Amino acid sequence: MDTTSTRDLFERYHACWEARDPARIAELHTPDSVFHLHSGQAPARGRDEIRAAAADSFALVPDLAFELIALRVGDDFWAARMKMTGTSAAGTAVAIDLADFVLVRDGEVLEKHSYVDGPAMQAALTPPAHTA
Repeated sequence: MDTTSTRDLFERYHACWEARDPARIAELHTPDSVFHLHSGQAPARGRDEIRAAAADSFALVPDLAFELIALRVGDDFWAARMKMTGTSAAGTAVAIDLADFVLVRDGEVLEKHSYVDGPAMQAALTPPAHTA
């Protein structure tokens, strides 16, 4: 691949996340792909697990959206900084910094490593305390 092809893949992949479409996200991964949200859980391996992991993300934050802060693209990778926003299923506001490092093989996502602001993620996914 070249940088233009990788950028095109990024655009298509990002559009699938913006559309909150786990099936389309998984289709852009290689059959042996790894998706690892580095926040304490095990990596998802293969398209079925990746589809489920994406669906879980959307269940936690049904209106999940991404603001692209910075993007670097090479022949076989991209690195992106984003801000994830929305409202969690627990009713709390979500505003979490995210850094993605993605390896590409033959026009598909081979590995996706997502690094998040752990304390912000924990706070966003914790139900608000009810006061009397």
